[in-house]
Amino acid sequence: MPGDSAATQRRLIEAAIAEFAALGIAGARVDRIAAAAKSNKAQIYQYFGNKDALFDAAFNALVVTSIQEAPIDPLDLPEYAGRLFDGYEKRPELLRMATWYRLERGGTTAPLEPVVDNIRDKLDAIAAAQGRGDLPGNDDPVTILGLVLHLAQVWSSASPEFAVFIPRLSKAQRRAALVDAVRRVLTY
Repeated sequence: MPGDSAATQRRLIEAAIAEFAALGIAGARVDRIAAAAKSNKAQIYQYFGNKDALFDAAFNALVVTSIQEAPIDPLDLPEYAGRLFDGYEKRPELLRMATWYRLERGGTTAPLEPVVDNIRDKLDAIAAAQGRGDLPGNDDPVTILGLVLHLAQVWSSASPEFAVFIPRLSKAQRRAALVDAVRRVLTY
């Protein structure tokens, strides 16, 4: 009976997410990814071409899931930030992989077009809401989206020293503080 290539690719991506999130691009090993996926290195190269392309596929899979679970609502950006927070809590590997991407690629490769397209769509939605008068037009959409995205990451991207104190707040308290902070930042 022939194998299910789609299932194998999903297992490889899931294993790659775990490996890359923990060790980065340079530290990840395709042999460990293949073993964790109950596959082999040849299949990684067959389906993805190389380790960098596997990273891109794994990162893209996380981004697509995040986009689907947290669609932007330019009329309720505080709650959008809350949904992003929920996703980061559910899948901390997304921000870890984004950090490795920035650290190890640091502008040395072309931006991932699906991510750029998604950001462009979000900026367009904010600009359209400003154009209709639904959002204040004082700030550029890039400023607004940048603040919302980075505030949504505040708890997940804390330094290890600050993270020691985060358990003082429940997940619900952290989420509520974030939503309130975004609401206050966007109040003119």
